[in-house]
Amino acid sequence: MSTSIQTSKSYLFKLSIPIFFSNIAIPFAGLIDTGLMGHLGNAKFLAAISIATSVITMILWSFGFLRMGTVGLVAQASGRKDYNEINLIFIRNLFLAFFIGLLIIFFRDSILFLISHFFPTSEETFALINNYITIRILSAPAELVIYVLTGFYLGLQKTKISSLLISIFCVVNSILSVIFVINYDLEITGVAAGTVIAAYITVIIFLTLAFFQLKNKVRSKITFKKIFHLPKLLQLFNINFDIFIRTILLTFAFLWVTYQGSKLGENYLAINSILMQFIILSSFFLDAYAFSTEAVIGYTIGKKSKSFFLTAVSNSFQLSIISGFIISLIYLLTFQLIINELTDLDYLKFLAFNYIFWIIIIPPIASVCYQFDGIFIGASQTAEMRNGMIISVLLFISTSHFLVSKFGNHGLWLSLLFFMIIRSITLNYYFNRILKKF
Repeated sequence: MSTSIQTSKSYLFKLSIPIFFSNIAIPFAGLIDTGLMGHLGNAKFLAAISIATSVITMILWSFGFLRMGTVGLVAQASGRKDYNEINLIFIRNLFLAFFIGLLIIFFRDSILFLISHFFPTSEETFALINNYITIRILSAPAELVIYVLTGFYLGLQKTKISSLLISIFCVVNSILSVIFVINYDLEITGVAAGTVIAAYITVIIFLTLAFFQLKNKVRSKITFKKIFHLPKLLQLFNINFDIFIRTILLTFAFLWVTYQGSKLGENYLAINSILMQFIILSSFFLDAYAFSTEAVIGYTIGKKSKSFFLTAVSNSFQLSIISGFIISLIYLLTFQLIINELTDLDYLKFLAFNYIFWIIIIPPIASVCYQFDGIFIGASQTAEMRNGMIISVLLFISTSHFLVSKFGNHGLWLSLLFFMIIRSITLNYYFNRILKKF
């Protein structure tokens, strides 16, 4: 397939279609969990699931370099048709993912201690958080391996397979959660167990598939020395460390929203948990363009084609921004229906309608920074991503203190919008550095 085809709007859109559906499955699973907790008759379940999932998400997303680093390196090796290197990149990151997952399990008690220290909750709510974390954390090795598998297939521009992977994980997770909560009355424990079982089922299926796909393309023998080759490990470390810092700051920013909401009271914490599902849903949808752009950008850099790189950048921004406005329109028309499905608590429904403005305005504005992420990841230009995120998070935290004190929960949502804008500005400042690769 020619490079010109790979940078056209039609190709980017076609490449993104399967990612749209798989990415919708991710927040859909979150919506299922939120809906299950929102119909248990007490806001403590929503408060607990909000804190517990925010913390676990922060921890796991902090190691998002396992996907992002894999995409850029695999895509660039694919541009060179170097399948031996692709195989080595894949194996290195699999080892790293499993090791980090085991470390996360080891630090479970420390995680629970930090939650009890930083989040002011009732004893009942914390007991629910404890139950969820204790079980859900067991999925860490499998979920991090899923990151590597997703990055591997995205880097090869096999978006249908990466999408099928995510879809199977989320659908199995949702089905098991519904069965455990509704049929067996396991409440928050059932939601956690559903995720753990689904993660390991998904890993077994797609590790097997990846093995057979690489088996006939790799020509050189895989040895311990090649896998743990020092220069390659240092390159992997430098890329991954930058993305690690960037991602942990990003996830901390979203955890900060949960933290500030908890200070306003459990009702605000619960309603922000519901409202954040809209933001997460839009971000995963818009990330479809970013994910497909990662692979295409990496491929154009591997081919040393500046003109096609710029075409891919322009087309991806246009598609993403237009989609952001479409999402906002859909939210405007369906907001009440979705809220009614997520909770049957009338006072939470009333609170939700006070914040519809933020749910509508954020998607098109945030689409810009999401797309910049895809461009910088595909280019493996990770130091700039790290620096931009440091600036953005520091400004976000400082402004949120002032805005929350002046405007309450509306101030918190305003500061989140400001955070998205600053991310775009900082990455735009660093954009010209990518052009030096050509």
